[in-house]
Amino acid sequence: MRTASCGSLLCRLMTTPHYQPGYPAGVSDRSKVVAGVLQILLGGFGIGRFYMGDTRTGVIQLIVSLITCGFGALWGLIDGILILVNGGVDGQGRPLRG
Repeated sequence: MRTASCGSLLCRLMTTPHYQPGYPAGVSDRSKVVAGVLQILLGGFGIGRFYMGDTRTGVIQLIVSLITCGFGALWGLIDGILILVNGGVDGQGRPLRG
């Protein structure tokens, strides 16, 4: 029985990273402006982090806001400003597009 070599089409399809046409390879399809504004307005709920694909940080922000009776939303506000100024990365570690 013959096995598939690495030059086969199946091998290339399985190892080729997902690519979105219109965006450079290695750059996220998520916008840093949208992520920053969502984080500033709804950062207490972690919405900007959920948008970026960083669900772990989004859940932590939500829990902190609930435990502190809303004072944890300050973290979301500061995080949103930092995303707008410095940019950030999505859930796969790719930089957000401008």
